[in-house]
Amino acid sequence: MPVLEGLWGADIRLQDSGLGGGVVDVCPEETPSSPMWGSLRTPPVTCGGGLSLALELPALIRQLRAAWRARKGGMQSPPKSQQWVEPEEEVELVPEEKHKADGGVRTRHAGVLLERRGSYPLIDLRILNTSAQQGEVELCNRRKVKRLLSFQRYCHSSRLLRGLVPHCPGSMHLLDDDYLGQAGHMLSKVSTWNFDIFLFDRLTNGNSLVTLMCHLFYVYDLVHHFQLDMVKLHRFLGMVQEDYHSQNPYHNAVHAADVTQAMYCYLKEPKLAEQLSPLDIFLGLLAAAAHDVDHPGVNQPFLIKTQHHLASLYQNTSVLESHHWRSTVGMLRESGLLAHLQPDMTQDMEQQLGSLILATDISRQNEFLLSFREHLDQQDLDLQLPSHRHFMLQIALKCADVCNPCRVWELSHQWSERVCEEFYRQGDLERKFDLEISPLCDQQVDSIPVIQIGFISFIVEPLFEEWHRFTEASLLSQTMMGHLHKNKACWIRQRYAHTPSDTQDEEPEGGGEGDIP
Repeated sequence: MPVLEGLWGADIRLQDSGLGGGVVDVCPEETPSSPMWGSLRTPPVTCGGGLSLALELPALIRQLRAAWRARKGGMQSPPKSQQWVEPEEEVELVPEEKHKADGGVRTRHAGVLLERRGSYPLIDLRILNTSAQQGEVELCNRRKVKRLLSFQRYCHSSRLLRGLVPHCPGSMHLLDDDYLGQAGHMLSKVSTWNFDIFLFDRLTNGNSLVTLMCHLFYVYDLVHHFQLDMVKLHRFLGMVQEDYHSQNPYHNAVHAADVTQAMYCYLKEPKLAEQLSPLDIFLGLLAAAAHDVDHPGVNQPFLIKTQHHLASLYQNTSVLESHHWRSTVGMLRESGLLAHLQPDMTQDMEQQLGSLILATDISRQNEFLLSFREHLDQQDLDLQLPSHRHFMLQIALKCADVCNPCRVWELSHQWSERVCEEFYRQGDLERKFDLEISPLCDQQVDSIPVIQIGFISFIVEPLFEEWHRFTEASLLSQTMMGHLHKNKACWIRQRYAHTPSDTQDEEPEGGGEGDIP
């Protein structure tokens, strides 16, 4: 209960799921494990899905009230916030983990207790009380709860408990509703390079990452191959999507879905697709989906100079990427997605996943680029070797992470504005706290065209030129290089335009042409 106390204060009101009308008010001085509460505690009743619900009957409520009055006899009545209140609506609590005394959560994996990942504590509330008493909760607390709750996850869990999940062969049970209409139509074209991830996110009601990943796992038959539990898979993907910060203009779940869709396109390249194993595909898609999870919206130098705890934890080396990896591993273990596999296999998958995510560190760009170029010059890439396939997965993920300038102008322009907005927010923070403003983060000096021209010239072009060599000028690679050159030319025209408004919405000629099926 300490996690809940942090959000709701000492006055925690629990109510059953409709089987009884009682309320239990936990006093701040006593815990349910104390002697006073021991004789009155009702054993939990377990229902389907491993969930337990506490049933408080009216008789038990009267006993609790009598015990409370007896203990507090002669004392002043408690303040209003601690008095017994009959709420107007019901609140369902579905505890799935045991909370520690400090508000954290431990999960068991291979006989070891592990701390929960991420920056936020786990909250198992499924329905939020929307009665008049909700106004007493502070605004910041409501925002925290809203940040951690998933309406989609509640709906799917609720349907499972009520036994409403269809059992048609080959159906994606948890996504049937999401597959209807335009979102389903878009998924049929997920392999096209002009896939509009912004539209897809709107059609899925902000659930683009979960929907896309479940679809791709179904396409590759990964659920069957690895004998995955669909409920655990959906829970894990929901945790990943929720741990992205929606307030970030760029590093959010939509970016993760965009990188995942690009990774899928690269995995279908003929030169790669012929050699990849199901494990390679599983790790490649998983790394793409979780490569920026729990990103704080600032870069590594900012964390270092502000002495953030993550910088100290990872010794100022690949700070964000290490955090993304460890957070993903924590969610894998918490969800139990791979718990049925052999421990040595699970450990190997976690290590390979970390190697892929750490490869997205932009400070290691030259390291990977030189190694990639050397392999191509010597023509010694043997994709039948697991180590060489893993290296190409690293390169593919790096390409997917920075492929925005290779998209059609309508999409590339939106991503450029988003990433620069995130840079500018960091610059405003640095200016507010009298810190040295990081490169590319000063809105008064660094314009969007200038940032994009430098990014394309020094990061994107060198990498995709080598990728173009590797794919032997595939149709997808030709399309990407065409968009890249046209978008760069457009940014250059905007850079040297006399007035920014003249070319604000300018589109390069043929910017929407050349998309492949």
